[in-house]
Amino acid sequence: MRCPFCHNADSRVIDSREADEGATTRRRRSCPKCGRRFTTVEEAVLAVVKRSGVSEPFNRSKVVAGVRRACQGRPVDEDQLQKLAQQVEDAIRATGAAEVPSNEVGLAILRPLRELDEVAYLRFASVYRSFTSVADFEKEIAELKARQPGAADVAEPAGTPAG
Repeated sequence: MRCPFCHNADSRVIDSREADEGATTRRRRSCPKCGRRFTTVEEAVLAVVKRSGVSEPFNRSKVVAGVRRACQGRPVDEDQLQKLAQQVEDAIRATGAAEVPSNEVGLAILRPLRELDEVAYLRFASVYRSFTSVADFEKEIAELKARQPGAADVAEPAGTPAG
């Protein structure tokens, strides 16, 4: 690490500590040439590669904004949106990749959003997966119904009076 004072190309690490719940590392350094001390902060940068090929840093607020639109008018509060965005970031970082395609971010959003609010999930999935017909919605709704516990027990055949 280059010394910010004398621009010597070398420095010695005196102390290292995790900060921001392990997201960053603070290092106290000393320059062997001028003897001055300075602090550096290191963080693992997670990049998202967009369809155009452009790479940009992962931005949790973009996840929140996209999910917020899908949750408009739904009983979902800001804390739940922030928690979902954290889950998405954690899932992406867990892959260990420094760069992830934007479609993987979308996939990482779908699972926790489905658990949070099924209507918001359908809204987000319809845009993310480019639904083009009612059949696309019907298929996704059928899959949602199939995932519900006891779904087979609740359904009654058409025309059967409720008992």
